[in-house]
Amino acid sequence: MSTAILETEQLLSRLSRAEKAQVLQWIVRDLGDTFPGIEQTADVAGGAACIARTRIPVWVLEQARRLGATEADLLLAYPTLHAVDLANAWAYVRTNTSEIEQAITENEVD
Repeated sequence: MSTAILETEQLLSRLSRAEKAQVLQWIVRDLGDTFPGIEQTADVAGGAACIARTRIPVWVLEQARRLGATEADLLLAYPTLHAVDLANAWAYVRTNTSEIEQAITENEVD
């Protein structure tokens, strides 16, 4: 086994479950720009990227975060969501910034 793998294994053993989930999201994104837990369906939320099996658009979560909502606030506001759903959403936002910016702009209330 390579030194890098051994060092990574030691580092992972010191991380919390949430931190491990975030590292996993980075690895998945790096391997293929896929976003498990995020779906885009033409007849759901106007085709916006949503948390899988919900009608909660990623842009709504991102806008709430920008307005000061914490992850705890979001999990309370959307009881069907889990921490991993938010990790998936944030990974999607990082890779699809222009799409999210456009959706927020299009849906702003004057």
